[in-house]
Amino acid sequence: MTMTSTSRFTRRTAWFGLCIGSSLLLAACGSKDGPKPAPPPPTVGVVTLAPETVTLTSELPARTVAYRIAEVRPQVSGVILKRSFKEGGMVEKGQPLYQIDPAPYQAAYDSAKAALENAQAALAIATLKVERYQPLVATNAVSKLDFATMQATEKQARAGVSSARAALETARINLRYTKVLSPIKGRSSRSLVTEGALVTANQATPLTTVQQLDPIYVDATQPSTTLLRLQREYADGALEHSGDNAAKVGLRLGDGSIYGATGQLQFSEVTVDPNTNSITLRSVFPNPKHQLLPGMFTHVSITEGTRRDTLLVPQQGITHDPAGNATAFVVDPDDTVKLVSVTAARAIGDKWLVTQGLKAGDRVVVSGLQFVHPGAKVKVEEVKLDATVAPGTAPAQPAQDGDGKES
Repeated sequence: MTMTSTSRFTRRTAWFGLCIGSSLLLAACGSKDGPKPAPPPPTVGVVTLAPETVTLTSELPARTVAYRIAEVRPQVSGVILKRSFKEGGMVEKGQPLYQIDPAPYQAAYDSAKAALENAQAALAIATLKVERYQPLVATNAVSKLDFATMQATEKQARAGVSSARAALETARINLRYTKVLSPIKGRSSRSLVTEGALVTANQATPLTTVQQLDPIYVDATQPSTTLLRLQREYADGALEHSGDNAAKVGLRLGDGSIYGATGQLQFSEVTVDPNTNSITLRSVFPNPKHQLLPGMFTHVSITEGTRRDTLLVPQQGITHDPAGNATAFVVDPDDTVKLVSVTAARAIGDKWLVTQGLKAGDRVVVSGLQFVHPGAKVKVEEVKLDATVAPGTAPAQPAQDGDGKES
């Protein structure tokens, strides 16, 4: 019994020793090749910055406004006999829209005409008497008092003719006003009255509205802070006026499509709205097909000016730290990566306009960012990105604050 236990222990000890020896032998064999070589530096794509000249624009929310609006009201009272236009259709200037019952005004015109004829006849009699008795005054056949009375009667008759002629003109105008005409060319709205309705002169409620849609106004609001920034940049020389092109305005519709025609900037408000701290910019656009209707929500792009020696960095080259500050990885001449803080003023197409933190000739990492950290050695490959912005231009984008966030 004792011999069996001892033999088992001896066999186990031998087996354990054999395993340890094998492990040491394998370790010795592996150490013959020495330590493993260090991995090669990661490859990153960089873009070398070069100064550019860009034309800056601002995209602002806007509303379309009719070029002219005419509220059609009756100028005489009466009953509407007929409506002569199609609701929502185009009407010409001077086109009849409604017919008010002309019968009472026709009667008034005829009466005024008869009164004028009566006054003219009275004037003729008075004039004839003056002409007949004037030679008799010199021979004292007619007293001077009687002759003076005849002259006064002639003047009264002449005044009566003028009064009757004015009354006839008034009656004619009122008769003409029974036809309610369109004061402008444009598109009519719905009619607020029907045949048989009684209307009164100069009533508060219009019969219909006519709006001129070609051309059409587009009103945009711009923060007063933006205006102050532009004025400061003009004064410092950072921006240059774009000349005649500065008055041209682009338009983007509510569905995201670009309106085919460009507009002209008409004016800007000279006062700031105290409620919104903004000013209104009015532009006028051609609208021959009436694609733009009053009240539509749009965006206008307005040229601010030209900035020279501008650095544009691809958006993938700008990162943000946990505090939201804009940063970029830059590769030094010795291929060492460093992290720099930058000021991304605004987005221009697929790039950031950087005003501080970078300079011309800097190599900014735009790909392989997951492999780099400050102080790391990298292998550099120049990246040629497809330009989405034509050189020297900047499409409209929302204004950004100093850290690259929308303001």
